[in-house]
Amino acid sequence: MNKYLSLGVFLVAVVGIGMFIGIATPPGDWYAGLAKPSFNPPNWLFAPVWTILYILIAIVGWRTWRREPAGIDMKLWFAQMALNFVWSPVFFAAHAPAAAIIIIVLLLWTIGIFIARTLKSNPPSAWMFLPYFAWVSFATLLNAAILRLN
Repeated sequence: MNKYLSLGVFLVAVVGIGMFIGIATPPGDWYAGLAKPSFNPPNWLFAPVWTILYILIAIVGWRTWRREPAGIDMKLWFAQMALNFVWSPVFFAAHAPAAAIIIIVLLLWTIGIFIARTLKSNPPSAWMFLPYFAWVSFATLLNAAILRLN
């Protein structure tokens, strides 16, 4: 497959699925009624942040796939994608912040392992995952605070 076509596939799949999940599982009235910590960002911030992160995640997935499509790093990439995509339905649709905290901690752990594994073998991919790691760290703290407050 042409390298730019495969990049396009990764971008459309990751950003597209992420957007679909965001539209299908909006925060809604349940989330609006929850007590939130003082550091909770405004709702409008989440869509642009996640769009940028999903673009980076797609590029990293594509780079990893081109290097070793069946390797451990690609499996880690798919694992973090699965955890990422399941968090919103669990938190927002199922109204289960306790289950969501388990998912997001596993997600953060998987992202961290991916970064550690690729730091020497694929440094640009590791560096592109650092903003994702930072945002998911913040989201983990936010999830935990919402769980504690409610």
